[in-house]
This record gives sequence, C-alpha cells and structure tokens, in this order.
Amino acid sequence: MWGRRAWGSWETRFLGKFTSGLRGPRAERPRVASWAVYSENKLSWSLRIKPQVFSEYKTMWFKPCRMTFSYLNKIKSYRSPWKRSYSTSQTTVDSSEVKTFRVLADKWWDEQGVYAPLHSMNDLRVPFIRDNLLTTIANHQPGKPLSGLKILDIGCGGGLLTEPLGRLGASVTGIDPVDENIKIAQHHKSFDPVLDKRIEYRVSSLEEIVEDSAETFDAVIASEVVEHVINLEAFVQCCCQVLKPGGSLFITTINKTQMSYALGIVFTEQIAGIVPKGTHTWEKFVSPETLESILESNGLSVQTVAGMIYNPFSGYWHWSDSTSINYAAHAVKSLAQEHPGPAEFVFKGETEELHANTSNSPGVHEQLKK
Repeated sequence: MWGRRAWGSWETRFLGKFTSGLRGPRAERPRVASWAVYSENKLSWSLRIKPQVFSEYKTMWFKPCRMTFSYLNKIKSYRSPWKRSYSTSQTTVDSSEVKTFRVLADKWWDEQGVYAPLHSMNDLRVPFIRDNLLTTIANHQPGKPLSGLKILDIGCGGGLLTEPLGRLGASVTGIDPVDENIKIAQHHKSFDPVLDKRIEYRVSSLEEIVEDSAETFDAVIASEVVEHVINLEAFVQCCCQVLKPGGSLFITTINKTQMSYALGIVFTEQIAGIVPKGTHTWEKFVSPETLESILESNGLSVQTVAGMIYNPFSGYWHWSDSTSINYAAHAVKSLAQEHPGPAEFVFKGETEELHANTSNSPGVHEQLKK
C-alpha cells in the first residue's frame, strides 16, 4: 500500500512537471479544437474552439483579439453618412452595370428586342418632359417647342430619348459611361442631318462634366438611370450643380416595394425574359418619398410625381394613380439670389436720404449717434 501511494505521488509530481513543461511555451495562446481561418483582408478571424476552452481563456487571449480585429474591421468599412462629402474624383457609376450594358449595346434600336419597353416609354416621358418645360417658356416656335433650351440626357444609351428631344428643337447633350453605347448613338443620329447639329454625345459620367458644366443646362434628364447608380445622393448633387437656377430635373425610375420586386425582377427578368437577368438590383430601387427627401435637401422642389404602368402583353405604358412600381418625377431648382443690386440700391438711396435729413436736423443727428 505504501509503495503504491509513494509511486502514485511520485507519478503525480513527475506528470505535473512534465505537463507544465509542455504547456509553458503555449501559455500565451489557447488550444484550438479545430482550426482558425484567417481572411484575405487580414482583419477578421473565424475561430472554432471548444466551449470549455473558450470559457477558460476568454479573458486572457481570445476576447481581446476578437475585439481588436472586429474593431479594425469597423474602422476600415465604416463611413459616416452625414460626413460623406462628394468629390469629383469619386464616381457614381457601377462598373458591374457598365459590363451589363456593354453586352447589350447593339440592341438599342431594336424596337422588338430587350429595349422595347424603353421605346414604348417615349409615349409617356417625351410629352411629360415637353409639357412641363413649356410652362417655363414664354414664347415657343410651332414644331420646335423646345428651341433654345439646353438639355442634358444622363445615361443616354443609344439615344432613344435624346433624339426625340432634339426633334423638338432642343440642343441636347447625351452622356454615357459605356463607349459602345455612344458609338451606336452617334451612328444612328448621323442619318438625320438636323439631329447631327442639335445633338452632342460624350463618353462620360455625370461627375466628370460637373466642373466644366456648372449651371449650364435648362433641364437634366435621368430616365431609368438612378436605379443603376451606386451613390444616389452624390448623383443628385451633380444634377443640381449642372442645372441653371430655375432649371428642371426629370427622373423616371422604379419604386422600392414588394410589388416592384415581384413584377420588375421576378416576372420581367426571370419568368417572362422581357429584360436580361441581372439588369436590375432591388436594393438600388428608390421610393418617391426617399427621392423627394434627397431632392429637397439639395435645393430642388418636387413639382410632380406620377405613377406609370407597363403592360407586357400589349407593350404599352399608361399613367396611373399608383406609384408602387414605376413613376416619373419633375423637380425644379430654386432660384439663386445672385444679384442683390436692387435691394442694395434702395437701401443706399434710403441711407443717403436719411443723411440728408439728419444733416439739417442736429437733434436727430445726436439721437442717431446714441
């Protein structure tokens, strides 16, 4: 019995020293049950360990590391929305969207193809733009009601909307970041000498022309565009900068509702195949309320919001009281008080008259001094 107890105590002391020696070099990190995965961005860990090991080491090693790496991740990805300032070095163009439309560049003028809904939409959007602009024009020429107006068509594509506006007499600049789209648009307008003089196309994004085109255009059009940009607030800021005071901004887009997802993406893209899959992203859709808030915060007063519905069976668009799917909006830039001359003149005249009166009235002059 004694020998067995002595052997047991010696064995215990030996094994204790042996195991403590083994644990010595690893005292600073826990034993991981399976593995640790280190992500490519060097800032996030995914650890899989036994619960008992976690409870033993969470205050010594694992918890501080987890907090450190997650905090660095937040620093890297966090952007304060109210401190985000727009810079012309940034872009509102989504590169993945550019790739999608580059593939479809040769389909623009196929009225029975993937852009058939946009051809049909001209029946609504051209009169919508024309009629609202005519309210700002005192006199217009018959047959060319938009003569004398400078219009910017953002995301013009192959020129489906640019050409009708040019035929109404406007001088139109069409911009698009997809060079293939601009080549198609230039080729198509070359068949009409009148349009060739009234329309100018550029391979450009909106923010690339802001500095050279500040307060240049009487109207800016973003038809079926805002649901494809990556920074809507910066996009609206640029639209406001290139607009003249009192100029009009026209937008047609898709509402962010369950109905727009079901019809605009599931049915239109995945079931009926009216437009190619991946053309739209529901997260980029914007509600009229959100759009109006962004417009108002940038000095644009919303005048009209009207719902639109597309009938895929007839291929025609109709105006609707509901904005749950598609809608058109018209906003006007506030007039800038850049010439306060008349007010200054009146104030100056009143001041001179006051001084003339006070010069003859010493008592009043003393009161003014006080």
